[in-house]
Amino acid sequence: MEHTASRTTAASPEAAKSNAGPLVIVTILFFMWGLLTSLNDILIPHLKSIYTLTYVQAMLVQFCFFGAYFLVSMPAGALIRRIGYQKGVVTGLVIAAAGCALFYPASQGGYALFLFAFFVLASGITILQVAANPYVTVLGPASTASSRLTLTQAFNALGTTIGPALGGVLILSAAAVGADQIAAMSAAEQAAHRASEAATVQGPYLALAAALAVLAVLFALARLPKVVHDDGVAASSGAQGSAWSYRHLVLGAVAIFLYVGGEVSIGSFLVSFLGEPHIAGLTHAAASQYVSLYWGGALVGRFIGFAVMRYVSPGKTLAFNSLGAIALVLVATFSDGAVAMWAIIAVGLCNSIMFPTIFSMALHGLGRFTGQGSGILCMAIVGGAIVPFVQGAVADGAGLQPSFLVPAACYLFILFYGVKYAALHRQETAV
Repeated sequence: MEHTASRTTAASPEAAKSNAGPLVIVTILFFMWGLLTSLNDILIPHLKSIYTLTYVQAMLVQFCFFGAYFLVSMPAGALIRRIGYQKGVVTGLVIAAAGCALFYPASQGGYALFLFAFFVLASGITILQVAANPYVTVLGPASTASSRLTLTQAFNALGTTIGPALGGVLILSAAAVGADQIAAMSAAEQAAHRASEAATVQGPYLALAAALAVLAVLFALARLPKVVHDDGVAASSGAQGSAWSYRHLVLGAVAIFLYVGGEVSIGSFLVSFLGEPHIAGLTHAAASQYVSLYWGGALVGRFIGFAVMRYVSPGKTLAFNSLGAIALVLVATFSDGAVAMWAIIAVGLCNSIMFPTIFSMALHGLGRFTGQGSGILCMAIVGGAIVPFVQGAVADGAGLQPSFLVPAACYLFILFYGVKYAALHRQETAV
């Protein structure tokens, strides 16, 4: 996530061979934070049911989780510059493990403590993303850096695909208890029910905490190549100007904000949407399996998009995918039954190429301001905190199904950005 000029001191065949172990560990990191992020989609309806929350209150989960990206990204960069990338990864893993461990007392302490645990967990993941990404490019020959990045991103998508299915099996009960049923219980019965349901997160998250702690030890002991920054590039970054003067970067940051917000928002409401009687009437546990299909669509779509963009410009591809996403969300909003269900799930396929495509388009031609531009785009991930909150407010006021017009509006701006970039691409190729 952090774009800096760097080189590695490891160049010998022996060093390349020794990088295999660290590369495996880094790839597991990508898988783990993908899994942890997508588990939120399972916990949101679970906590909403336990604590009889409104949609806005339930979306505080994503607000606290993705809000950490905005608050922690800059301090994380400063921390890593001070202690180095390897220690930065270890620090991120330890904090993420602590966040997972906090789910145990949270299950006994109430919703506010759950929100604090989400923030701590996301803070650790943010540090991981800032620290781990540069290692992917230096753990081997420069000629194969692209393939290594593709591999790690694929495992990240694999984590987001497996997470909801795994969470559905381990955390969600076979049949969620409705708010009216909880209201009919006595105070003692309500307390017992909440304690029983909240306790289902203890085992899975303690296991995740242990796994992250083991990874921290392995990463601390691994012999990794050094990342040495180019002082010349650092010095040139002090030249006059700013990344903010590039309009396509500013628009790209807005697009990243809205894309992450739209994608996360749909995933956050998917279990509740599929539970609606006129849509599919699924239990939370059954609906969680379809959330995996939503995120799995992004995994499949990345491979399709990789092939397509060898012949079609990024702007046109982005415009096509965003147009498809808008159409699918509108179908899901204004229809019902299986048509609405599969339409909203298929949006995941359209999401696949959006983040990397917007990211690369926004950084196009920034030169010495690429690093600053990358930081701006990473902070825009805070859209995952804001947009679900907005959709929650609409869902409480107008209903769950009409609230999906919020992510549809997000994709509308991304369509505009793709069309505008495609036009710029035509001008450049004409010259």
